[in-house]
Amino acid sequence: MEFPALTQALASKSYEKIADICDELMLQVAAEGSNFQDEWCYAIHLLGHIYVNDINSARFLWKSIPAGIKESQPEVVGAWCIGQKLWTRDYAGVYEAIRSFQWSQEAQDLVNSFSATVGVGCIG
Repeated sequence: MEFPALTQALASKSYEKIADICDELMLQVAAEGSNFQDEWCYAIHLLGHIYVNDINSARFLWKSIPAGIKESQPEVVGAWCIGQKLWTRDYAGVYEAIRSFQWSQEAQDLVNSFSATVGVGCIG
């Protein structure tokens, strides 16, 4: 599946738009009756919610992800590990979760941008 709006947001580093774009796209493909779960960009979707500090939405997305996806896509689990650390306000653990995973090229810039944002938020 290709998602031009998502690709554009990632390319332009408009990370604050990622969660909304993914939410809307997910609704569209689900309404079409497509079996999208195997091809869905769950890690990016989770990271999008995490980027805008919408941990509740990230948590509900995590709960909706099929077990098979969680088992077959380690980056999804890596993204949720960040979400878990944020949920418990373990900011040192957030950095550990970020550093301990080998992110895909697609997710790396988003994770780096988020990491810089969290650093600023924790200092202020």
